[in-house]
Amino acid sequence: MTVDTAPDASTATPDEPVHVDGQAELDDAVAEYDVVLADFYADWCGPCQMLEPVVETLAEETDAAVTKIDVDANQQLAGAYGVRGVPTLVLFADGEQAEQVVGVQSEDQLRTLIEGYTE
Repeated sequence: MTVDTAPDASTATPDEPVHVDGQAELDDAVAEYDVVLADFYADWCGPCQMLEPVVETLAEETDAAVTKIDVDANQQLAGAYGVRGVPTLVLFADGEQAEQVVGVQSEDQLRTLIEGYTE
């Protein structure tokens, strides 16, 4: 059992992407971390595979929590966020959806996007 002794302290973010299965798990991540980058992907998607090392680096080097959501296993969740193509990245800040980008983005573009909400 973990006891949170400092309720206003920001929770340290995981240094690798966290696989999310379903709305409840995504809601938990968005509630727990100040900034969450959700990567909606598919295993068969070439551009998603190209984006994978970028997403891993961002999880390790930024103050955002990074989640990975398989659209084939979570079609309802993908639909709820208007995901029509993969990869789609949704950025949550302070519990709200703040940004959405579709397609492969460079590490610099995504880092700048995240830093706009973490600094």
